[in-house]
Amino acid sequence: MPHGPASRAAPRTAAISVIRPAAFGAAPDPLDALRAVLPGIAEAATTEDRDGAFPAGSVAALGEAGLLRAPLRRALGGRGWGIEPCGAAPLARALRLVGRASLPLGRLYEGHVNALRLVQRHGTAAQAEAAAGDAMAGMLFAVWNTDAPGEPPLAIDPAGRLAGRKVLCSGAGFATRALVTARPAAMPEAPPRMLLVPLPVGERADLAGWTAQGMRASATGAVDFTGLATSHDMAIGAPGHYLAQPDFSAGAWRFAAVQCGGAEAVLEALLGHLRRTGRGGDPHQAARLGQAAIAAETARLWVESAALRAEAAPATDDAATYANLARTAVERAALDVLELAQRSVGLTAFLRPNPLERLCRDLATYLRQPAPDRALGAAAADILVNGTEWDVR
Repeated sequence: MPHGPASRAAPRTAAISVIRPAAFGAAPDPLDALRAVLPGIAEAATTEDRDGAFPAGSVAALGEAGLLRAPLRRALGGRGWGIEPCGAAPLARALRLVGRASLPLGRLYEGHVNALRLVQRHGTAAQAEAAAGDAMAGMLFAVWNTDAPGEPPLAIDPAGRLAGRKVLCSGAGFATRALVTARPAAMPEAPPRMLLVPLPVGERADLAGWTAQGMRASATGAVDFTGLATSHDMAIGAPGHYLAQPDFSAGAWRFAAVQCGGAEAVLEALLGHLRRTGRGGDPHQAARLGQAAIAAETARLWVESAALRAEAAPATDDAATYANLARTAVERAALDVLELAQRSVGLTAFLRPNPLERLCRDLATYLRQPAPDRALGAAAADILVNGTEWDVR
């Protein structure tokens, strides 16, 4: 496979200018700065819904608002989002707000947060400082763990070079710091180890395989790492650290927060439709709107509670179980909001350029996270032994 992007699906940026936040003081609260750029991000999302697109202007806006560095420890110049207990609540809100404005952007930002968390949690002090410098310079980080089906997993050969691909890589061709998992070629059954790989923009990415109906503007595709030389400085933590519990499962709250924001966007679109059409007084429409509001609020409450447990220091014993329940609850709530909105609006909800058409496609696609049944089964197994009295354990 060639190392350059496929011709049909070469990474493309949206033809928009950088969305700049309003003037703030020297060190604005990132949430305040985020709120200032959200209208522009939401507007840009309507024009970026095409294969191979990437929300470059919106990512730049997140950087200028301070969100790309917010996931750093405070000692490294960040706000501790996703890495210190004080950052749990603001990160949960930020992920929801970004997801409400643009689910593809929310997916990219969640990956950025996850990558920086892993580097700071398992890397050396020097690696964390280097990552902090890159994040402050506006670089986008990503986590790419999925190997290509039917192909050998990404491996490190005896000469220290990589061989293989990762697939379902959001931000492919644009993320310049990719945290990937790889195994020694001679020991394919060994626990994977993390590598933080620097990548030039526009190289080694192939977006042709991403033909999903939604999340088109996430620049999702395959990345071929074959031939790249590794170094000691790239290795993050020890083999197996990527899958370490409870962090691996407890971190599901972050993508659930983005999904929650997407459900809130669908709810807002439904509310706008009912107001414009004057149909909100119909008792059936009112009942559906109320049920959708209950579902969206249910999702938010689960997300915020899961965030506090997962980001506690140390994480609570039930953090993974609670996060598995939260991701299941958010999925169910979001599916309910989708069904209620589409039923209320009718065929118009499936027709472009109605905003619900894109919002529903993106949300339905992003809800397809890996191993939902296994996550729920693991939570149920723990509940069977320990019960559900979360606050008194």
